[in-house]
Amino acid sequence: MRLSTKGRYAVMAMADLARNGADRAVSLAEIATRQEISLSYLEQLFARLRKAELVKSVRGPGGGYRLARSSAETWVAEIVLAVDEPIRATRCAEHGKPNGCMLRGERCITHNLWEDLGAEIHRYLSSVSLDDVVSNNLRNRRSDVAAQVAAE
Repeated sequence: MRLSTKGRYAVMAMADLARNGADRAVSLAEIATRQEISLSYLEQLFARLRKAELVKSVRGPGGGYRLARSSAETWVAEIVLAVDEPIRATRCAEHGKPNGCMLRGERCITHNLWEDLGAEIHRYLSSVSLDDVVSNNLRNRRSDVAAQVAAE
């Protein structure tokens, strides 16, 4: 499974922005200091987040970034996908073989297991908003997701 530093840092920075930018633009330098992330790294991430229309830049004195939508309408999966490759647990794509990772291009025996795991991770991250992260409303969500999975 591949959830890179880019994805994790982008979510951290966006959560910081959601927490501290309700009534003003937040500079990347502030986020870098609070989250202990390199400013140059944040600049790269925010260029991608801006391109994905998840943030808006504000120029001039007091400039910085704001969320493009409310934190309740911004999903963690969107953030990760904006800065990373798709969340994937199989090794097929890593080897440049879209159909399978084996020498003859076949899928390995566990391919469906890892593909399903990647889909579950994506489904979970698609159900978690920045508001959930900032308000620490995740413990309840985990039990809700577990109950939903058990019901299926």
